[in-house]
Amino acid sequence: MTLRVAVLMGGTSEERRVSLASGGAVCEALREKRHDVVVIDPATGVVPADAEAELAAEARRPGPPSAHELEDLASTALGPRIAEIPDLLDADLAFLALHGRGSEDGQLQAILDAAGVCYTGAGMLGSTIAFDKRVSKELLYRAGLCTPDWAPAGLSADGILAVLGLPVVVKPSGGGSTVGLSLVREEADLEPALELAARFGDDVLVESFVPGRELTVTILEGRALPAVEIVPGNEVYDYEAKYTAGMSEYLVPAPLEPVEAARLAELAVKVQETLRLGSYGRIDFRLDNRDGSFSCLEGNSLPGLTATSLVPKSAGAAGISFPELCERIALSALRGQTVFAAGA
Repeated sequence: MTLRVAVLMGGTSEERRVSLASGGAVCEALREKRHDVVVIDPATGVVPADAEAELAAEARRPGPPSAHELEDLASTALGPRIAEIPDLLDADLAFLALHGRGSEDGQLQAILDAAGVCYTGAGMLGSTIAFDKRVSKELLYRAGLCTPDWAPAGLSADGILAVLGLPVVVKPSGGGSTVGLSLVREEADLEPALELAARFGDDVLVESFVPGRELTVTILEGRALPAVEIVPGNEVYDYEAKYTAGMSEYLVPAPLEPVEAARLAELAVKVQETLRLGSYGRIDFRLDNRDGSFSCLEGNSLPGLTATSLVPKSAGAAGISFPELCERIALSALRGQTVFAAGA
């Protein structure tokens, strides 16, 4: 079956370039599977085929866009008008290769729901929950799932030190790709880290640093795929370590004892369900080297699909090629729409 797919990529968030890289890879994969693909950038509209190379070049630029670039993009953004684009309305589904505020936080999902457009990834509720890391942690805690201790919102640096001590991880509560994230080991570095994170959102999340191994699990159609262990080139798995080829090492499947691997997979599925992440997502963990426990850092409703992303690595370890992965994500969205319509 040939699908008409509108791939939404780019957007106006700090993660625009990551999104362009994800979207470009998805377009290539779906076309390899002989699906009809049109590209839509929420910042500008339908992208002509001969202009896709320009987006690919933009995706290769280092680091996130500057504040000035983001302002320019925001001035042309479609917002709710994206639902008026005929190429989107005529498509069988929208493949969301988007990341960041405005597109991964439930806003776009609400617009698409209202327009009756089928789309990949979590629905409005799951997207909103996963994007807000503070709300996610509260839900995980109430569900009895281990997550690092965190400080109440609005505490001063002194208050954070009194509650958590050091080291801590400081990051925006809403966002991804580790934009604005800092690992703080010295008291003098805490205030600058808080100021940096605040540049990317009003709510700054501060949580205890869990020493140990970094692991991530992809969930596809309710099943956990092989875990990936990340050995970052930097002290933490930051933006540079994530998106610079060769900066980090990935062990797939992660070298875990069978009992550990089974426990991690079970936890990942529970997190996916708790956060309402739908047919696919990625759950990030730390394996605490002090007691061997798994601690959930966050769930990702629209995980990256770039050449260096973790979901394709996990799928590959399960024998799923990248084109097959993208097709399965698309088909699962269509099945979910059918089930919803049947139950309505």
